[in-house]
Amino acid sequence: MKPRFSKTLQGSILVSQLLGMPSLAIAEDYYRPTRAYRAEPHYEPPRYVRNLSKTQFKEFRDITWLNVGLDFRARYEYRENDFRPWTDTSSGTAVRRYRPDPDNIWLLRTRAYLGIQDILDPFRFAVEYEDARSYNSLYERDNGTTNEFELIQGYAELYFRNALGEDRPLSIRAGRMSLELLDRRLIGNNQFRNTTNNFEGFRVSFGKRQNDWDLDTFALQPVERLKYEFDRPDEKTWIYGGVLSIRRWSDFITVQPYFLGRKQNGDLAAGLTDRDIYAPGLRVYGFFGKTGFDFDADINKQFGRSGQIRTVQGSRVQANLQHDALAYSLELGYTFDHAWKPRVSAYYGYGTGDRGQTDGRNERFDIFYGFNQPWSRSDYFSWDNIHAPKARLQFSPFRDVRVETGYNAYWLQSETDAWNRANLRDPTGRSGSFLGHEFDIRFVHKLNPYMDWSLSYARFTPGDFTKDVGKRMGAFTSEPSNFFYFEVNLNAFGDGNPKL
Repeated sequence: MKPRFSKTLQGSILVSQLLGMPSLAIAEDYYRPTRAYRAEPHYEPPRYVRNLSKTQFKEFRDITWLNVGLDFRARYEYRENDFRPWTDTSSGTAVRRYRPDPDNIWLLRTRAYLGIQDILDPFRFAVEYEDARSYNSLYERDNGTTNEFELIQGYAELYFRNALGEDRPLSIRAGRMSLELLDRRLIGNNQFRNTTNNFEGFRVSFGKRQNDWDLDTFALQPVERLKYEFDRPDEKTWIYGGVLSIRRWSDFITVQPYFLGRKQNGDLAAGLTDRDIYAPGLRVYGFFGKTGFDFDADINKQFGRSGQIRTVQGSRVQANLQHDALAYSLELGYTFDHAWKPRVSAYYGYGTGDRGQTDGRNERFDIFYGFNQPWSRSDYFSWDNIHAPKARLQFSPFRDVRVETGYNAYWLQSETDAWNRANLRDPTGRSGSFLGHEFDIRFVHKLNPYMDWSLSYARFTPGDFTKDVGKRMGAFTSEPSNFFYFEVNLNAFGDGNPKL
């Protein structure tokens, strides 16, 4: 296979040759990002972080060992006929309620990052702070919108650059950290949300994504987000596993066999059940040569044990069920050879739901800590109990301008199981399976190296199941929902491409 270099590395070699300088040994770069819609993971450091040598401050050009970041995001959201319930704790007891009135909410998020690399090798460390606040909502704040004065990352790392071969590192991390894997549908930061998923524990990486192969392993406890107190790890839950990425077999295809597991110790008083779930899977993505076609496919099979709380003779008990679930997704896209770079894509996602509560089995797919925006701009759906076909169009009519639009439709995989995100269920299965369909459009503009802004609108039209069950089970509306937002992002250190 021919060596693959990034444009940056190619440029470095060319400059060295023109200046008569000896060329540095440059490792091959095998990494290829996916073109699938919102499926490219956020790697460390976070995307808003810049190496100090690549900022607008010329006096720091030689400081390559320090990574810094400071960004601010403000978003105004308008939601009408929102199908997502909220948890009302004002009475001292958590009660799930629906939002009967349109909501106008302001979401503000500030993040700051500091990371040390190279200069103290093999020792490295990073810390990241976040302050997430919400204002003007009619409804009680929750931990998806509010998490004030919080340390979302703080880890130490041992980084051995050539431990496994030339420029093939071994990395060992311990502490609080963020994590995104695969296509983000099972493990993701959820950066669209005002608050962030994070974890505490250990992560060991063999190689890096630019190598022809790498292996990422971890054992982590999810962090519980507390709105006004310091977050703490969920000591009852561990997630663990590994992702092997193989790139050397083809210049166009990346193969990722993986395994995820969840171990949860139940607590009946807190409404938690025992879970011991094993989830092997396979993701493959890439391109069909130079034809313009691309694909991204993922399949995951889950088995193990999953608890269910039942009431027997007035007492709450736990039944241990056999866990047996399946999910897969497939996206096929085509990018036209045109100045606007238009890409059209077709997608289908499938996740099993539970068929019944008396068969001793749980078939509902466990979504772990996935990112839901690829499923629905309104944030109504996730990778469980779902049939979800989708068609999308993306293009850039001007430099630094991107337009995205799509149409999605949704059906229950099991008519007797719930639409979980809306808390609606018909145990009899007589209300059918069609949940509804959604149209969305988004406009993104990078105004300058320090600022970008975006507009988005989504309209969800409920189907037969939603209208029927919503009326009988307490949802306040069966009308279409509307979701609009306007967002501004500011980055104090620019886009990492300063004018020299």
